[in-house]
Amino acid sequence: MLDDWIRAACAELGLDPADMHRDLILDVARDVAHGVARPAAPLTAYLMGLAVGRGTPVRDAAARLTEMAESWPGNPD
Repeated sequence: MLDDWIRAACAELGLDPADMHRDLILDVARDVAHGVARPAAPLTAYLMGLAVGRGTPVRDAAARLTEMAESWPGNPD
């Protein structure tokens, strides 16, 4: 069902599903949800999308955000 949604959402927005880094985005969202706060996960995914849209490589953005989440004050890890 998730893949169907992604394909349909990409079609609606005129995006290529091949550009979707599903697992990477979900990993970042998980790290942020656990290391910062649950509501920060979708907002961070949106910010990551903005950065990528402006030219930041997706893996660089993901690595920077994951590092931030892992070192965020109050992170239980």
